[in-house]
Amino acid sequence: MRVLLLPVILFSGALQAQAEIQLDTPLEPISSPYLLKLTGGLLLIVALIFLLAWLVKKFNLNQQSHNDLIKIIAGISIGTRDRIVLLQIGDEQILVGLTPGRIAKLHTLSQPLEASGEQALAGSFASKINRLMGDRGNS
Repeated sequence: MRVLLLPVILFSGALQAQAEIQLDTPLEPISSPYLLKLTGGLLLIVALIFLLAWLVKKFNLNQQSHNDLIKIIAGISIGTRDRIVLLQIGDEQILVGLTPGRIAKLHTLSQPLEASGEQALAGSFASKINRLMGDRGNS
């Protein structure tokens, strides 16, 4: 994260130096050059926010479980925003219901089910929940 802040700090210093040079000719608050400068600055900040969000997503900087202790075995959508998911936690399998505001344990399986290669979902529990939460936000 420090590496990402270095260009921002350097760029802000250059902008401050340029602003000090241009203090001789003040701009009126309603003039076209002033509004263009203001709009350009705001667009730059919004672009920087989107760039940082993309970098976090691209380099997977959010915390995830890398030890694969929790896995999603299978899942099915039972409505527009509701799902039933079978989780593998160690040797135990738990059936949970996922709704936009709640995760509820439905059943603990006494005998674990064996999923075929096509049915098993690859990836960690955190990435699956993040994808489900992302799908919820798009609806």
